[in-house]
Amino acid sequence: MHDGDVVVIGGGYGGVRLARRLDATARVTLVDRKDVFFHRIASLRAGVRPEWSATPFIPYDRLLRSGRVVVGKAVRIDTGQRQVVLASGERLPYDVVVIATGADYPEPARFTGTTTEEARKAFAFHQRKIAAAEHVLVVGGGPSGVELSAEIRLARPDARVTLAHAGPALLDSTGSERAGRRARTWLESHDVDVRLDSFMSPGNDFGTYRDAHGGLVDADLSFWATGTTPNTLWLRLAGHGDWLNPAGQVKVDRTLRVDGRPDVYAVGDVNDATELKITPAALAQADLAAHNIRAHLRGSGRHRREPRLYRPVERTPIIVPFGPADGLTVLPVPGGDTAVLGGRTSVLAKAKTLMTPYMRRQLGYTAA
Repeated sequence: MHDGDVVVIGGGYGGVRLARRLDATARVTLVDRKDVFFHRIASLRAGVRPEWSATPFIPYDRLLRSGRVVVGKAVRIDTGQRQVVLASGERLPYDVVVIATGADYPEPARFTGTTTEEARKAFAFHQRKIAAAEHVLVVGGGPSGVELSAEIRLARPDARVTLAHAGPALLDSTGSERAGRRARTWLESHDVDVRLDSFMSPGNDFGTYRDAHGGLVDADLSFWATGTTPNTLWLRLAGHGDWLNPAGQVKVDRTLRVDGRPDVYAVGDVNDATELKITPAALAQADLAAHNIRAHLRGSGRHRREPRLYRPVERTPIIVPFGPADGLTVLPVPGGDTAVLGGRTSVLAKAKTLMTPYMRRQLGYTAA
C-alpha cells in the first residue's frame, strides 16, 4: 500500500537517500537532469587520474523497486495544481514535493552536461590539462582545495603546485588549528607552495593571478575551490523567490518544510537548515524528512506520527584525504574540542576508496 505521490527533485546524496527511504510507502518519482548518480566525493580524484574516470558514476536503475526515475529538468512547482512542471512539458502530480537540487561546485568536482559521456569528457579534459601543466594554481584552502592540491601533487610530482588561501590558516572552517597545521606540513613536505592570506583574482595578463598584496602568480592552469552556489535559480525564475534567503538557499522550518508550505520540503545543500554543507548532514536531513513526510501523508488517526525537528549538524567528523594513502580526520570530542587523527584512520574511512563502496550499496549495487 502506498500513501501518496512524492516527487523528489534532485538525485544527489539527499535526494537518493530520501527516495529510497520512501519507496516502500509512497509512489516516488525522482527527477534529475543527469542520467546517472554522480558520486561527487570521488570527483576530485577522477578529474586528475584517468583510472578513476568511471568511478563517480553509479546508475539509478537499482535505486527504487516501486518508484521511478525521470531524467529531466524541473522548471516550476505549480502549487495550485500540485504538479512539478518539467522542461519537456510533462507534469508530475504530487502530494508532497521535495527540493533536493543541491549546489553547484567548481571544476573539476562538477557534472558537466547531462549525460555520463559528457561528464567523462570533462574529466578527460582536466586530466590532459593537468598532465601537461608546468604550474597549477589551486585557490581555496578548505577541505576541497587541500584535497585537490594533494591529488595534483601526487599525480604530477614534476610540476609546480601552488595553493593560495585567503585566510590565515588552512582548513579554518573545521575549527581546528592543528588540522590546518598538519595539512600545511604535508603539502609543504611534498613541495606544494602554500600561500596564506592570499586573496587571489585574475591578473591583467592571461595566466597571471594577483593577490591582495599586489603579488603575482603565473600559472598555466588554475582551479578555484572557493565555495558552492545553491541550485535555486530555477525557483527564482519560476516565481518562488520568496522561498529563498539572500544567499539563494531555500528557507525551511525545523521540520524541513519550506516556510508556509506543508507539502513542500527541502533537504541537503539547497536549504538553510545548517551552514555545514557536507554529505552526512544531507543524509541526516533525508532521514528526518522521510519520517515527517510519512507522518504528513498518513494524516490524522490514532497511529499518526508526530513530526520530528531537525537539529543542525554543527560538529561532525571531517575527513580530508591526501591522495589514497594518507590524510587527516578532524574528530569532535566532548567539551567542544577536536582531535586530529592521522593517516590510518583517514585511509580506512575515506581516502582509499572515497566512500565509493558505501554509495554503490546505497543505490542497490554491490560494493565492488
